[in-house]
Amino acid sequence: METFGLIGKVLVHSFSKRFFTEKFACEGIDSKYELFEMPSADGLKNLIAEKHPMGLNVTIPFKQDVIPFMDKLDETAAKVGAVNTIKFFYQSDGSYKLMGFNTDVIGFENSFKPLLKPEHSKALILGTGGASMAVAYVLDKLGLDYKYVSRTRKNDGFSYDDLDASLMAEYTVIINCSPVGTFPNVDEAPHIPYQYVTSRHYLYDLVYNPEVTRFCALGREHGAVVKNGLEMLHGQAVASWEIWNRKMDF
Repeated sequence: METFGLIGKVLVHSFSKRFFTEKFACEGIDSKYELFEMPSADGLKNLIAEKHPMGLNVTIPFKQDVIPFMDKLDETAAKVGAVNTIKFFYQSDGSYKLMGFNTDVIGFENSFKPLLKPEHSKALILGTGGASMAVAYVLDKLGLDYKYVSRTRKNDGFSYDDLDASLMAEYTVIINCSPVGTFPNVDEAPHIPYQYVTSRHYLYDLVYNPEVTRFCALGREHGAVVKNGLEMLHGQAVASWEIWNRKMDF
C-alpha cells in the first residue's frame, strides 16, 4: 500500500485526509493518506526514512521552508517561491530525489477567476506567507495590481492601520491568505475596516473551515461578493494527485 500525506504544524482540522481517504475508497485505490504534524520542516527527512511516502502536500507554515530540501523545482513553484506538493523519485539503491510543485496556483486561479468583474482591477493580499505568494502569482497573470497587507508595513505594502476609506474604495478585491478565522477561532476576522466594504468589493477567503468565515460574513453584510477556499482546496488536491501519478523523468 502506497502512502501519501500532508505535512504541517497543526493538522487536526485538515481537509486533505478526508478528501483523499474518500477518493481512495470510491475509486478502489490501494493507498492511504496520513497527516504528519512536525514542529519544523527539518522533520521531513525522518518522515521519509520511516514512511517512504510517494507524495506529500505541504501546508502552513512550511511552504517556503521545504524548498532547501528539494532537489528540483518545477517552473511555477520556482517563480512563486513556495511549494505545496512534493513528488518522490525513488532509485533502485534506496536513494531518492524530491521535486517541488505549487498546485495552489491552479486551485486558486480556477476558483477565483469566475467571479471577477471589470471593477476588480486592484487587490489587497492579507498575509505574507507561502499561500499569499501563489495568490500574487495568479494576480500577476490576470493583470491585477496588488499590495500586501500585514501587521507592520513591509516594502511598498500597507499595514492594517493604513487602510482607510480611500484605499478601500481603490482596492476592490480583498484576499485573506492568513489563517485568521479558521476553526475553532470562528469569531475572528482580519482587521480591515469593513464599514468601507461595498457591493463593488470581492472578498475571497482561503480559509474553508468554517464554511462561512467571519471575514466572508462581514463582507456579505455590506453587499460584497464573497467566496471561501474550499473549491481552491479541491482544485489543488486534484492537481497534486495528477502530479503524483504523472510519469516523468527527474
